[in-house]
Amino acid sequence: MLLAQAGNTNAQGKGGGSAIPGCGGGGMMQLLPLLLMFVVFYFLLIRPQQKKAREHQQMLANLKRGDQVVTSGGMLGKITGLTDRMVTIEVAEKIRLRVLRSHIAGKQGDAEPEPAKEN
Repeated sequence: MLLAQAGNTNAQGKGGGSAIPGCGGGGMMQLLPLLLMFVVFYFLLIRPQQKKAREHQQMLANLKRGDQVVTSGGMLGKITGLTDRMVTIEVAEKIRLRVLRSHIAGKQGDAEPEPAKEN
């Protein structure tokens, strides 16, 4: 009887496939969800971040004297001097700060009108 049972388990294990018929998909079917997730992450996260970084680098390369800028620390000022790594900004009359070019967050819009001078 033991011999018959041993033979029976060999007969069941001989197929080597999955226990569910028709679900013996190969490794490609297992990798498909991971591949799909990578594609979604690329288009929703990675690509827009690269585009934003590229635009920021281009903005930093195009800075010139007289531009109104905002630093990453929130300081507002006008560019009075430029080097390859440093930017000198004037934050108030005769008050100048040197900051790294990489710490310029962006150009300041013309949202703030100049104060009107009264006679």
